[in-house]
Amino acid sequence: MPADSPLPVLDLDHLSAMTGGDTELSLEVLGIFREQAQLWSRMLDPRSEARQWADAAHTLKGASLGIGALKLAAACEKAEKAGRSEAPPSPAHASVLLGDVKDALGETLEAAARAAYELASPGTRSAS
Repeated sequence: MPADSPLPVLDLDHLSAMTGGDTELSLEVLGIFREQAQLWSRMLDPRSEARQWADAAHTLKGASLGIGALKLAAACEKAEKAGRSEAPPSPAHASVLLGDVKDALGETLEAAARAAYELASPGTRSAS
């Protein structure tokens, strides 16, 4: 992918490769992702200690990479690095970073819901 190309919200080819093309497993993985996202997103609070939200961003990054949510993974990586730096960002800057993560997470959850619907509907799998 060229450097100036936008990162995909959800790469279904990646998800399929990670699950060996098993539709039921893909649905299960998407469900697990949604559960993890709900849990860890609560910890993305810029008023918390930077280490706490950096850990949450790290965990979300790993879950994102597992399903092919590259845009979310990139936002998480940026927030994680800032939160783990020697001089953590100001609360205002942390709010911007974590806002980007939450925006990408919202997009990803919408894409995951669409993908789950398509995967659960016989014969309607479309490429993305």
